[in-house]
Amino acid sequence: MARILGIDLPAEKRIEASLQYLYGIGLTRAKKLLKDTGISPDKRTKTLTEEEVAKISAYIQKNFVLEGDLRREVNQNIRQHMDMGTYRGLRHRKGLPCRGQRTRTNSRTRKGRKQTVGGMKKAEE
Repeated sequence: MARILGIDLPAEKRIEASLQYLYGIGLTRAKKLLKDTGISPDKRTKTLTEEEVAKISAYIQKNFVLEGDLRREVNQNIRQHMDMGTYRGLRHRKGLPCRGQRTRTNSRTRKGRKQTVGGMKKAEE
């Protein structure tokens, strides 16, 4: 099993799909990474040699911001919008969608399930 940046990659999957388990690497970045390092995307993670794993992790550390650093950067950007009082920051603060989606129906992920008035009466009794 390959371990890159403290993350265990699944052994049975193709390396192209396994790299996507790292926060900040999607399909496009995984393909570019494998092309630049000269590793076949069809290889399974369990068949990688130690040299190939080292080559991948060195390339990642040199070219990408991933995992904890990326999460911290994203959270700082959101917090900055909230501190400035921009529209996006206000939407983040209220827990509503901030990219223009409709909220009259939909947006249950951001807003959460609302209790109906009838549901509240039962709770009071």
